[in-house]
Amino acid sequence: MTSRHDQQQQDHRQPRHRAHDHRRLGRELGLFDTDPLIGAGLPYWLRDGATVRHSLEEYIRAAEREAGYQHVYSPVLGKRELYEISGHWAHYGDDMFPPMDLGGEQVVLRPSLCPHHAVIYRSRSHSYRELPLRMAELGGMYRAELSGVLGGLTRVRAIQLNDAHIFCTLDQVAEEARAALAMIGRAYEALGIAVHRYRLSLPGPGGKYVSAPEKWRRSTALLTEVLDRSGVPYEAAEGEAAFYGPKIDVQVVDGAGRESTLSTVQVDFHQPERFDLHYIGADGARHRPVMVHRSFIGSVERAVAHLVEQHGGAFPAWLAPTQLVVLPVSGTELPNAEALARRGARLGLRTRVAGPERGGLGARIREDRLVPYQAVIGAREAAAGLVALRLRDGRRPAPQSADDAVTRIRALVEAHSTALWA
Repeated sequence: MTSRHDQQQQDHRQPRHRAHDHRRLGRELGLFDTDPLIGAGLPYWLRDGATVRHSLEEYIRAAEREAGYQHVYSPVLGKRELYEISGHWAHYGDDMFPPMDLGGEQVVLRPSLCPHHAVIYRSRSHSYRELPLRMAELGGMYRAELSGVLGGLTRVRAIQLNDAHIFCTLDQVAEEARAALAMIGRAYEALGIAVHRYRLSLPGPGGKYVSAPEKWRRSTALLTEVLDRSGVPYEAAEGEAAFYGPKIDVQVVDGAGRESTLSTVQVDFHQPERFDLHYIGADGARHRPVMVHRSFIGSVERAVAHLVEQHGGAFPAWLAPTQLVVLPVSGTELPNAEALARRGARLGLRTRVAGPERGGLGARIREDRLVPYQAVIGAREAAAGLVALRLRDGRRPAPQSADDAVTRIRALVEAHSTALWA
């Protein structure tokens, strides 16, 4: 669960520099769009945008599996009572859509995934030997944002959140939070994102927070210890905490200097108590777990918006909608180009042919300038079974066999490398 300023940041009030506006780039590059018939704050994803999104989601799930997370699915609706128990209805109700009356029950579009995960945890008995239990989901949630603050992918009403909740003992909290920060660091390296600063987000005057001073003190001390031991510089900020506890926010800045929160790590003593969560300890008695909330790239929408503005549409090769475009100089080389495209596709690369029907070679090269790899095949290359690679950054490796070219590209893509060439 995140505060109102986490995944949907305050930058809608700031003027956007046109060169870095993901809304313009998203439409020009065919990534996403909006339509008044669907509604404000409800963007739809076009083919290339869906490809970027799918690649990002696949990376998230693979990284979570490697880190020992169990993936679940939970519904985007819940009874009003669920959010009354969790505290969302009392502390977060202004951001929630109105309840729907169904058969005498009130059902709400969820503003968060954590109540659902708490219910999933308590549906089975757990031993201390099972902890930490790491539960993850890429799931939808909804926030009743006002029309005047909506914009592009950064402030929307339907959010796909990379969310996870770690149920653990008190002694395990610090290590799990440190591991979550390390996970965030690895993801940022693969995405080519730089951390601007770490923020310890604390409650502020006048906010709607759970009244539990001792729990706030303990959770703040734990997160402070995590930041100190991680050796990263950080700043404390009042008024940015979630309603139930403090959190570590990982702040990023785009090319126009706008700051936003992308990732969070939070410690929660509140919801385990509200949902009466427990595990059986070594002594045979019931004990209360601690809930660590962790989102290592936050909302998919905000993450893609930041990536578009960070890279100007020139995504890291593993994220690019098209990874390899094959350019036959003339129609004579078209069979060779199609064979190379098929070879790349068999290796899992997103490959297509841009033939001479689309114009001269120079025009085609310019048109596909954001594609990481261009393979030019002329008469000489076709005769020798070679390809002349052009990298997006202007480099031109020596002509090489088609097998060598696609094998090297695939290795870089599978490594989630930001480097175009080894």
